[in-house]
Amino acid sequence: MACTVPVLAPSANPDVASEGDLVLSLTIKPAPIRKSFVVNASQAHAFEVFTDGFDRWWPRTHHVGATPLKRVVLEPGVGGRWYSVHEGGEEQPWGDVLEWEPPSRLVLAWRIDHTFHCDPNLLTEVEVRFTPLNDNRTLVDFEHRHLERLGDSEAALQTLTRMDSGWGLILGHYQTVVEA
Repeated sequence: MACTVPVLAPSANPDVASEGDLVLSLTIKPAPIRKSFVVNASQAHAFEVFTDGFDRWWPRTHHVGATPLKRVVLEPGVGGRWYSVHEGGEEQPWGDVLEWEPPSRLVLAWRIDHTFHCDPNLLTEVEVRFTPLNDNRTLVDFEHRHLERLGDSEAALQTLTRMDSGWGLILGHYQTVVEA
């Protein structure tokens, strides 16, 4: 999804490019998807619901398997698997845990491509930070980054556009469950 544009270096006459002008490349990358919100829960509870309780809040409509979603698993600790189990019995990998710092932070490898299939060679990252506030509330900062790695096709661009609103919906489910 990165767009590279050739740019001529400035010359004495900006309207005329000569043979000696330097051509530079400018790469435009998509911005990370960022969401920040406050939950009425302690930092420890917010982290626990996001990780151990992942299956309680992940919407059943959002999955990569051929059959309906049965459950989602996020294994704790660095190297833990992140995957879904489907009613047909198959497991579909989503990624893995890159960093695990309870109760303040985790970084997940999102290995789902723009067609919503697992690509073990793809790495975009989902980082979630949990910052305690007063009155038993927690600031949750979410970032899905390195989205240029999804590719630069029109289909990839459409997926990226849908992902922003998709994460908003998904994190809304999380907020509802963590505050229940």
